[in-house]
Amino acid sequence: MTNRLDNALQFHQDALNARAYRQQLLSTNIANADTPNYKARDVDFSAALSGALGSRMGPLALATTARGHQSGSTANPLEAAARYRTEQQSSVDGNTVNMDVERAAFAENALHYEASITFINGLLRSMQSAVQGQ
Repeated sequence: MTNRLDNALQFHQDALNARAYRQQLLSTNIANADTPNYKARDVDFSAALSGALGSRMGPLALATTARGHQSGSTANPLEAAARYRTEQQSSVDGNTVNMDVERAAFAENALHYEASITFINGLLRSMQSAVQGQ
C-alpha cells in the first residue's frame, strides 16, 4: 500500500525538488547582482523535471571505447539542466543579472511551488478520506 502511495507522489516530489533547485539558483543570482563578471543562471523547468524523472529509470549508459573515458552520468540531473541566462542588457562589469527578470522569475517560481504544495495537500486529503471510507 505504501509503495502505491510513494509511486503516486513521486512525480510531485520530483517537481518540488526541481522548483526548490530553481529557487536556489534565482536567489543566488539576486545575491550576486553586484558581483563583477557573475553570470546569471536559470533552469528550464520542463527539462529539469524530465531529467529528474529519467534518472529514476536509471542513467543512460554511454558507449566507452577507451579505458580512460569518463562516465556521462551526472550526480544531480537538476544541475545538468541549469543554463546561463542570455544577457538582455550589457553591464560595464560583465554581470548578466537583470534584477527585474530575477525578481519576476523568483515570484513566479514561488507561486508555482505553493500551488504544487496545495495540490499535494488536496491529494493527500482525498487519499486519507478514501482510506477512512468517508
